[in-house]
Amino acid sequence: MADVELVRAAALAGVPHGFATRRGGVSTGILAGLNCGLGAGDAPGAAEQNRRLATEAVLPGGRLVSVHQIHSTQAVIVDDPWSEHARPHADALVTDRPGIVLGVVTADCAPVLLAEVEAGVVGAAHAGWRGAQAGIVGTCVAAMESLGARPQRIVAAVGPCIAQASYQVDEALHSRFEPPDERFFIYESAEHWRFDLEGYVAERLAQAGVGQIDKLGLDTYADEARFYSFRRATHRGEPDYGRQISLIALPEER
Repeated sequence: MADVELVRAAALAGVPHGFATRRGGVSTGILAGLNCGLGAGDAPGAAEQNRRLATEAVLPGGRLVSVHQIHSTQAVIVDDPWSEHARPHADALVTDRPGIVLGVVTADCAPVLLAEVEAGVVGAAHAGWRGAQAGIVGTCVAAMESLGARPQRIVAAVGPCIAQASYQVDEALHSRFEPPDERFFIYESAEHWRFDLEGYVAERLAQAGVGQIDKLGLDTYADEARFYSFRRATHRGEPDYGRQISLIALPEER
């Protein structure tokens, strides 16, 4: 079993965090590596063990808290950890409690990690195109504000997600967006466009008043050695796909 690989964002230096890749872990077969998706058809206990490994790599002794993700605009405030079997339905989490590790899983959608160090508040969001358009980023920032964070002091990083070069969408999806968002699409034909999910999520962060935004520019679809990808697995007709986890926490002592 190889060591867990974490991608760090320079903007979040000093904040315990990491965007885990698929490297390391105990999963095998088409899920080989650090699959952290509880909904994947992994061997019993494998995803749970992988989640523990990733959590320890970010904050030794930290307590992982995640949600049942549903592409919504729901954000939850975490005061105390809940069990993995009692996860609420939501797509963002925030906390001001040291030692709690917030986690979201993705496999082409954009993971967003946020921190407001002065207020002592962190957040994590799962942003696919649907959730990003509906406002999950703004909801997450608002939840952080309710704990004392100021948007202009929030630092956010958009982690590994499907890149525009790999993300062909149809006219039905393109038509859901407003004219100002046209800059996030590259026209290919009457029925095909390329969508810049990372850029769009960064724009929604800016609209929410976030002061510093770091885009990591890593393509989950193209880099099979490092990342799971729902779309890649679908194109290949594979029966399942793994999910990588992105984690952030406050240190135990501030």
